[in-house]
Amino acid sequence: MRNNMTGEKVPGRTGIFQDRTFIIAWVFGLLFYFLEYVIRSAPAVMITQLTALFKATPLGLSSILGTYYYTYSATSLIAGVSLDRFGAKYPLTFGTGILFLGCMLFAIPMAVMGDIGRLLQGAGSAFAFTGCVYLAAHGFAPKYLATAIGVTQCIGMLGGSAGQFVTGSLLKSTTVTTFWIVAGIGCGIICLLLFFSTPKEKMRRYEGHVVLSILKPYQIVFTNLQSYLSGLISGLLFAPTTIFAMTWGVTILQHDRGMSYDVAVVSCSMVPLGWVIGAPLLGWISDQIGKRKPVLLISILCMLVCLVQLAYIPNLCRPVVTMLIFGIFSGAAMIPYSIIKEANPDSVKGSATGGINFLTFGVTAILGPVFAHFFGKTLLTTTDPQAHFAGVIIFLLATTTIALLLSRIITETGQAVKK
Repeated sequence: MRNNMTGEKVPGRTGIFQDRTFIIAWVFGLLFYFLEYVIRSAPAVMITQLTALFKATPLGLSSILGTYYYTYSATSLIAGVSLDRFGAKYPLTFGTGILFLGCMLFAIPMAVMGDIGRLLQGAGSAFAFTGCVYLAAHGFAPKYLATAIGVTQCIGMLGGSAGQFVTGSLLKSTTVTTFWIVAGIGCGIICLLLFFSTPKEKMRRYEGHVVLSILKPYQIVFTNLQSYLSGLISGLLFAPTTIFAMTWGVTILQHDRGMSYDVAVVSCSMVPLGWVIGAPLLGWISDQIGKRKPVLLISILCMLVCLVQLAYIPNLCRPVVTMLIFGIFSGAAMIPYSIIKEANPDSVKGSATGGINFLTFGVTAILGPVFAHFFGKTLLTTTDPQAHFAGVIIFLLATTTIALLLSRIITETGQAVKK
């Protein structure tokens, strides 16, 4: 589209793009999100090495790794409001810098450094997805937003798969310390790329008390029932991936199902790899039909079928295939991210994403220790691996079923309904 008086091209208000400068920054943001997911999922394939590095028990190590989600969840609120107030440039640069520091500290062989490093990793990572969605919302036309969010999550989960599959292979020829130092250096490079590529925006000024004005966007988001339903649904659908596939899955499949280390790693890496396919595909389908709920409900039902087959009809399909299919339909967890943005005003885009990230990974932060208490603590001492694995699946079935029930309650926000 061109200005009628000057003939200059105005940042695209028609077609796919609104502003291409934000698209360029979004691409570098995807690298940040990719590496963040590598860092999030990599510990799942190095449980033994990290236990030795920090001189901790498996349950103690679980506590260290779980701190990631505490700061990730809480800092998501800060990330969201900082994006609305300052734009994307400085929050994204700050986030990658914190992630860099967290990786470097995590390489130090001391349990306290493991705790601090993982806390910083969670805090820095909270800016990745929230920042990418903010950039996408400013760079893409509204009708392509769910697709852009799906592509964003696709890249993140590709990092999650690489964090297990590729890292599992690398650890045969390198140490965990070297891995975390290299990951930190990668974060430092991305930090510079984001600083120089992200457009600088005019800082938004608010009237009244500074603190109250900063918190006002969250007053809008958190007084909306749709926001809570979106966060709970997304969190419950994320839980099988974050708690099982990306944390305990490899060890559980080895001990409860007698799989070799390599087969268990490949099987668990299929879940985030499935997200790579499912997140953009399901987002695209949702955009095409103009509705969110049908895609969400059908996907959750398919997830339940996969869990039942994995536990009770294991010979029907290879675990690798089942986990891949499960991951594809898990991509529906990104649809509530579109719902919450459509259910709240445009002026709180960043805060809406920060709010749902807070709720989504707050669910993981709560369910993670519960899972570790009932299933992680007894993993190496159980005398009935089959019953132990059945308990794991029942736990996942319960959380996914709750998500199904909530998905029936949430209000449809798709373009077809608005029209």
